[in-house]
Amino acid sequence: MYNQGAVEGAANRELGSRVFVYEVVGLRQNEETDQTNYPIRKSGSVFIRVPYNRMNQEMRRITRLGGKIVSIQAVSTLEQLNGKVSHESAEHKEESLVTSDKAANTEGNGKATPVANSEVKGFAKPPAEDQLKKKDKKGNTMTQAKAKKGADVPVNIYRPNAPFVGKCISNEPLVKEDGIGIVQHLKFDLSGGDLKYVEGQSIGIIPPGVDKNGKPEKLRLYSIASTRHGDDVDDKTVSLCVRQLEYKHPETGETVYGVCSTHLTQLEVGAEVKITGPVGKEMLLPEDPEAKVIMMATGTGIAPMRAYLWRMFKDAERAANPEYQFKGFSWLIFGVPTTPNILYKEELEQMQEKYPDNFRLTCAISREQKNPQGGRMYIQDRVAEHADELWQLIKEEKTHTYICGLRGMEGGIDEALTAAAAKEGVVWSDYQKQLKKAHRWHVETY
Repeated sequence: MYNQGAVEGAANRELGSRVFVYEVVGLRQNEETDQTNYPIRKSGSVFIRVPYNRMNQEMRRITRLGGKIVSIQAVSTLEQLNGKVSHESAEHKEESLVTSDKAANTEGNGKATPVANSEVKGFAKPPAEDQLKKKDKKGNTMTQAKAKKGADVPVNIYRPNAPFVGKCISNEPLVKEDGIGIVQHLKFDLSGGDLKYVEGQSIGIIPPGVDKNGKPEKLRLYSIASTRHGDDVDDKTVSLCVRQLEYKHPETGETVYGVCSTHLTQLEVGAEVKITGPVGKEMLLPEDPEAKVIMMATGTGIAPMRAYLWRMFKDAERAANPEYQFKGFSWLIFGVPTTPNILYKEELEQMQEKYPDNFRLTCAISREQKNPQGGRMYIQDRVAEHADELWQLIKEEKTHTYICGLRGMEGGIDEALTAAAAKEGVVWSDYQKQLKKAHRWHVETY
């Protein structure tokens, strides 16, 4: 929800400035696409330059489209930072991603920004977690792990005004025949640069060209779908899972295609791509090899989950990480519209077959399965079906829960866990707050 007072305050503080930048998240496409049960991924924020005399009008338009304004800044203030626009994540404020109107015109690989104390050993190994204890209403111990917010997680090695220029190694379709939409798995060559990342982070992609205002296109953020070692386990690649955005314009009715998603899904092998980052500390995987990990994803929200699962179960990856041999338990609940839309299906089934005691896969296939009420089976229905079991897992100290995909699933998940917790006299909303403070409840939805 936007704050009218923030707008007035910004206008008063920045005397003489008549242009503002809105950082907006959660824009929907239209009522038709709101009814779809598969994700239209829009990673990261949208930045909108707004003249002072159109601020209220633009606010109403954003609200009408379901968007949320997470920051408003005067251009005059931002341009004091060498013309750069500061972008703070709506989910976590501990880092910033710098964007620039000149970013898309920068040629060649930029100079990597040093990351303090990032002893990237095969690669970055976070320090031991600081443990802070809390008691919940049932006397269970809550573990607060602060280590993941530390300085040795690489952030913003490459910035938009000096991006890394990689090359597309492969661009493979993930949706099988008769599936819905276009989803591609892209792998980029990072050799010749210093870009490092860890599981759960994102990178920025700067598409070529200019926007409707004649300005260079801004970057879009995408969750990384590979481990820190890359799909080839040679520390030289990074992979993304990208869906082509397609929707009807809410006012004109014309078909609109996402600029960056279309660029990526149609990218040819050998083509160059401008990459920034990495960014993100909210979705990092715990270092404890005996952790229990609950993953709930829809569509391309599978990207970070794939990285986690590769780190846990892929033979070559395990060989590359002798210090991390997963012995815990992971459970993926994955929501898709049809069976052909089960992304990375063969990989997931192979892992489940090889590690039946450590990995559990549960799918919610909305257009093929029915919930107990006879309606479509969505991910929140699967959570409700297993709510008691999930609740028992969530209470354990070593359990981390990750949610990535459509924001609409959060309400149903909370409703199911509210009922399960209430059976023990626990208020789920209060307990969830404790989980978030303990960095055991990780959410990245759109």
